[in-house]
This record gives sequence, structure tokens and C-alpha cells, in this order.
Amino acid sequence: MKKRVQAFFNPEQYHGWGKTKNYFEGWYFKVVNEAETKALAFIPGIAMDQQGNKQSFIQVLDGKRKTSVYHKFDVTDFVPTAGKFSVEILNNQFSAAQIDLQLPGIEGRLEFSGNIPWPTKIHSPGIMGPFAFVPFMECYHGIVSMDHHIAGELKINNELFDFTNGRGYMEKDWGRSFPAAYVWMQTNHFSEPGISLKTSVAKIPWLRKSFVGFIGGLWLNNKLYRFTTYNGSSLRKSAITEKKVELVIENSTYRIEILAHRDEGTALASPIGGLMDGRVEESMTAEVEVQLLNKKTKQIVFEDTGRNAGLEVAGKIEEIML
Repeated sequence: MKKRVQAFFNPEQYHGWGKTKNYFEGWYFKVVNEAETKALAFIPGIAMDQQGNKQSFIQVLDGKRKTSVYHKFDVTDFVPTAGKFSVEILNNQFSAAQIDLQLPGIEGRLEFSGNIPWPTKIHSPGIMGPFAFVPFMECYHGIVSMDHHIAGELKINNELFDFTNGRGYMEKDWGRSFPAAYVWMQTNHFSEPGISLKTSVAKIPWLRKSFVGFIGGLWLNNKLYRFTTYNGSSLRKSAITEKKVELVIENSTYRIEILAHRDEGTALASPIGGLMDGRVEESMTAEVEVQLLNKKTKQIVFEDTGRNAGLEVAGKIEEIML
């Protein structure tokens, strides 16, 4: 019980204590080198189907080469630490401060500093806000770091790549399944360093019905501009085509307009009923135009285009279009 309570108020920590079936949990580590010639995502996690069959895994997405590899491990290889975010899968270690990799074709160590976590409060533990207290949600989400500095090297297929002075991003998901329809995007490569955008729109099951929920944040000038279902914001536009995604969200003071230009994606395994049997397409080479407007002063606070953007569009997207 103590482990579960402590993890509840620290979304980055492992939440699956006592879970035996119909459950998944995974972390997403995005790393881009300074030259922006390498963009990788490492996704460690654990999955349990409805019959109690279990496995742990590490997915590797190469955003520039548009390839992905799913490394499957025994569930006993998955070793989380209680009371802090630290997960080990065989000889691979993951935390908010570093990753150590010993995978076929990839090995090395990257260290992270200057992490920007999503603020956590007693009444609002992380990006889920008060929805974190709802016990029957299909999928929960957490932001480990909106943006951070990278130091270290990775040997990839016997070639050494320096990631020092690169930028990283970390988030996680846990629950039973990904939403039946959703859009997710993230970029922290704008004209100036230290700016990060994360936004998602999804169909959320709710008792016997459903609603279109959204969570988004823009980290700018050491301030987090939040646009979420639970903080009084409104989703004004959600338009999705084969080539672009348009979102407009506003609260009482600000309106954010987002235009994402889609690029070819790469297939990743995703959870359905705890088992990693689903498939989603993720691009790490999309571009995202962002404008933040102060509605009261009519001033444009921010306007720029993000590069190396992660972008996923999945499921029955007509159900989340407005």
C-alpha cells in the first residue's frame, strides 16, 4: 500500500505494484543530438494480458532512419525501485537522471540535467490533474521532463554518436490500453533552446459514455502555459487530415493555435488490454507551427516552428475531430 500511495503522488515512479493482469506501464525517453542528425526514442516497460501472461520490453525508435525494434524480456528482468523513479531491465537502467543501455546494436550511457517536470500538487498530481484520482481510467499519463540537457555517447551498430549538448524529453503511460482514438505531439526544438510543447487529444471512456479530453503545455520563458480539460480550457478546433493536424485550445487568458505537418511514421507496439498487440505510427520528423496569443492584450506571446517533433495519430480519429 505504501508503495502505491507514494507512486500516486509521484507520476514518474512505477505504479504497477500488486498488478498481475490487464495492465501496462511504459516510459518514453526521447533523445536528439546537438546536430539534430540522430533522434531516438527508448521505451522501456512491462505488459500483462487478461490471462496474466507477462513480459517486459524495450522498444527503440530511430526517428531519422524510420525504423523500430522491439526487444522482449522475461518479466523477472523488470526490476523497479520503490520510492523513486528507477527501472532496470536486465542490464539496462532508466531513471530521470540517466539511461544505461546494453542492447543488441546499441550501448552506452546518457546523463540528463536541468529537467523540467510537470508541477505536482496534492490536489493535482501531475498532468492528469484531478483525473488521477479516478480509479477506472483506461490510460493514465505523466510528464517526467518537458525538456533537459543531455551528456554522453551511444555506440549504434559499432558507430559512436556524441549526444552531449543535445536535448531530451521524458513522459510515461500506464493503465489497460491506449485510447481508441488520439493525437499526441511533442517538440522541444524551437528557434531558442529551453522551449517545449506537449499536446494530446483523446477519446476518453467515462462510465458508459465517453468525452474528448485534452492535455497540453507550453514551457516558455521558465513558465508553463497549461491547457487541459480540467482547468477551464476549451478545445475549439481539432482537425486531422493525412497531411496535417490543427488544434486550437484556449482558456480565459490565452489561446494556443497548433498546426502540425505530418511526416511518414514508424510502427510501434502499443497496449491493448495490457498486451502489446496494438500498433501505432509515430513520426519523429514532423514540424509543428505554434502561436500563443494573449486574448486580453491581443498580443502574440510566442510564434515559432518546432522541429524533430514526435507525432502520433491513431484510431478512429473522426471521433476526436471538432
